[in-house]
Amino acid sequence: MTDKRSKNEHIKEDSRLLRGTISEGLADVSTGAISEDDSQLTKFHGTYLQDHRDVRGERTKKKLEKAYSFMIRVRLPAGVTTSKQWLQLDAIAGTYANDQLRLTTRQTFQFHGVIKPNMRRTMQAINAALLDTLAACGDVNRNVLAASNPYLTKAHTAAHELAVNVSEHLLPRTGAYHEIWLDGEQVVDKTRAAEPEEEPIYGQHYLPRKFKIVVAVPPSNDIDLFAHDLGYIAIVEDGKLVGWNVAVGGGMGMTHGDTETFPRTADVMGFCTTEQAIDVAEKVVTVQRDWGNRENRKRARLKYTIEDHGLENFRAEVEKRLGYKLGEARPYEFTSTGDVIGWTQGADKKWHLTLYIENGRIKDVPGWTLRSALREIAEVHPGGFVVTANQNVIVTNVPAKGKAKIEAILKQHGIDIGTDLSGMRRNSMSCVALPTCGLALAESERFLPELVTALEDSLDRAGLRDDEIVIRMTGCPNGCARPYLAEIGLVGRNPGLYNLYLGAAFNGERLNKLYAEDVDKSGIVRLLDPIFARYAKEREQGEHFGDFAIRAGYVQATTGGNRFHADLAPVKVAAAE
Repeated sequence: MTDKRSKNEHIKEDSRLLRGTISEGLADVSTGAISEDDSQLTKFHGTYLQDHRDVRGERTKKKLEKAYSFMIRVRLPAGVTTSKQWLQLDAIAGTYANDQLRLTTRQTFQFHGVIKPNMRRTMQAINAALLDTLAACGDVNRNVLAASNPYLTKAHTAAHELAVNVSEHLLPRTGAYHEIWLDGEQVVDKTRAAEPEEEPIYGQHYLPRKFKIVVAVPPSNDIDLFAHDLGYIAIVEDGKLVGWNVAVGGGMGMTHGDTETFPRTADVMGFCTTEQAIDVAEKVVTVQRDWGNRENRKRARLKYTIEDHGLENFRAEVEKRLGYKLGEARPYEFTSTGDVIGWTQGADKKWHLTLYIENGRIKDVPGWTLRSALREIAEVHPGGFVVTANQNVIVTNVPAKGKAKIEAILKQHGIDIGTDLSGMRRNSMSCVALPTCGLALAESERFLPELVTALEDSLDRAGLRDDEIVIRMTGCPNGCARPYLAEIGLVGRNPGLYNLYLGAAFNGERLNKLYAEDVDKSGIVRLLDPIFARYAKEREQGEHFGDFAIRAGYVQATTGGNRFHADLAPVKVAAAE
């Protein structure tokens, strides 16, 4: 019988539990790269091989190898870090990673530009910070997100604890990570050293594709729960956390021109207690392990498993493996997605400062030395930090008397908290895209700020500068910045050209819809300008921009992922010229 499994399945099967020939590849000084198969396996270790695409042409002319380097992603469940860890990660950025840190939409840190000779040293420095990168990428459960600030209420604290516990429970058990990066030395969890060499949850083939888990606390949907494979929604009754609604089957990626692929919002499947939550996660993962598509990676995510098998059948199989029934989902309400910029006070009366970080990039430039400011805060402030799923950072646990000191440090470095920014800019988000991402078709991080600036002129004319409007951009359709849940979504098609999507729900519960294809910067501005003007004049009380775009007839509502490509009448490019 012909083996129809994808190539990645064979790579995993032959990898000796994620070892491959990574060690040998790292020792090869004749190239800055590693083999194609090993570059698939290193993803499980939290790192991608990349090259600097801005200099490809020049290096090709000179007959030089591509400018290879690695992106390394830290596993940081719920985004919480101590001030000491912040300083250690900052030092790694300065030593090995282009003097920059990047906060990701996965609520963690990424280092870019790490060259092969520095890979082990970088990984060991991360380990010295009592952190790791295991399973930050790859066909496994990745970094688990949770409601951004664990110090606001007891429910937020419980969300953080659940994220950490689920992350630890679903970690791969292979010793390959320690052998390759840490010379066989054990990391923090010494209990794993004595465990047999096997993968009790994943097996030798791991999952068909990546898997993402999040934990939310209503009314804020700040982690975009419905964009993920598995989500937990905190249910608080009479001021007490009683358990979690369980949502399954969300995912953002698709392929341009392939209507068999689409983003999908998760379905709420049932309810579980805190004591059951980790068991539920494991069983959902194992059903996906056994039912997921291992022939076509484009349709290998859990969202397609549920589309193909049906939610009720999927739930029945999960309950069969659990040995008990899930409860029926309980009422909840989400009202927003983004972060609240500025100071907030937690239940313990301490203060927390959420700083807007444009596209998550932490660096120093003349007159705006953000990296230095945060380093200086970490040196004097013991309260720690939280990375948010919207690429921002929270300075946590500040006593009332310490607020002025934090603000003074920021001011000295030219940093504004972000409360004076336009509502659109505060709710903007992009992926990295060019020059380092090999999948990027167009700019994203380097382009979105100037596009927002152009759109702010339209917003100013319409009197909408302070209105919260969610805009997100990616350089390709894989959806790392979750553009299909943005009220204005922009997805790269070709250099300088984007598909424009409208009509997502402000609270993250509804996907948007294609409005115009292959539009450039001027076309985007020209298309949106009259819509902003109409919105300002015709919106109903409390109506958000995405809802208005549907009511005014610009797009049809997307009622489910399998309707994402339906009901289309996109504006032609000529309309923007």
